[in-house]
Amino acid sequence: MEKELVELYEVVRKAAEAAAVEGDDAEEARCLDAMKQLKKFPVNYNVLVSSQVGKSLRKLTKHPREKIKALASDIVEIWKQIIVRETMKNKNSENPASQKPEKPETMKNRNSEKPANQKPEKPPITAKPETVKNKNPENLEDPDKRSHKVPKTLPSAKPERSNPSFSKKPENPAPPKLSSLIYTKDADRDQLREAIANALCKVAGESEGNDDIIANVSACDPYRVAVQVETALFEKWGSAKGSNKMRYRSVKFNLTDGKNPDFRRRVLLGEFPPESVPELTPEDMASDERKMQNEKIKEKALFNSQRGGPSVASTNAFKCGKCGKRECTYFQLQTRSADEPMTTFVTCTNCDNRWKFS
Repeated sequence: MEKELVELYEVVRKAAEAAAVEGDDAEEARCLDAMKQLKKFPVNYNVLVSSQVGKSLRKLTKHPREKIKALASDIVEIWKQIIVRETMKNKNSENPASQKPEKPETMKNRNSEKPANQKPEKPPITAKPETVKNKNPENLEDPDKRSHKVPKTLPSAKPERSNPSFSKKPENPAPPKLSSLIYTKDADRDQLREAIANALCKVAGESEGNDDIIANVSACDPYRVAVQVETALFEKWGSAKGSNKMRYRSVKFNLTDGKNPDFRRRVLLGEFPPESVPELTPEDMASDERKMQNEKIKEKALFNSQRGGPSVASTNAFKCGKCGKRECTYFQLQTRSADEPMTTFVTCTNCDNRWKFS
């Protein structure tokens, strides 16, 4: 049965491929006849699972021919119902129903089997409310004594004493300022530390007249920051010789540059932490004035590049195949020989989809 099913499906597959590629109506009719035989073919769960014909037939549900597509969908749906039905049947056979509940007659017989001399249980005797009241010792006291009873007073709460040992201590106190640099035994590293420290010490003089940051600058320690920056550079790059020499020069130049006070101020105030200095690019270390100049240069270069390119026009004559809207720009170029038509380049302004035609 399985072999016949596979052979019949092969006939269907070959005819469907020929009908899709060649567009021959005779191949389509041959495919439909074979599929009708396949629809009437007796199948079960085991045959469908072992042959895997159902999975292969599902590909024909996307066939370009509508008749083949519809008939393939019907066959797949029928086989799916067969698999579901036999699966549920197998589950029911493996899990039989639990035992039926006993009939009321058997329950009556069990009740009748109790011994006749057994007495019915008596309900528990509840105490009367009067006896409960008498058990209270206050009710047994003399009424005269009860009238002269002094109410108990709660002891007054003692005031809490402040324990000096549990007083709050300041969290993470700031370390004292360094009066001088901490030197290493490496001459190159000590020279770099001195250059960075001298540059950071200039920030206090450059910030005079700026009341917003002068207090923060005075609270910073330029010697400690210089040591931290140099240590971060050495841990990240290693020695200042060889291939890392230009990296050290870039950081040192931007810190000591008289036209770049913004960078050393940000390093001193912690806007650029010492650990992040090795990761900074020349654009990050540039001053605010230099950044504005770079932006103007980029805008000018972009304008010149667009001016030298082809003129772009807006139109609604083209429909985007991606979003379906008619909001496009286009331009034309002669990409082939002179006797060939120009190539049109279209861009959708809504979804940025691009295509071309000639």
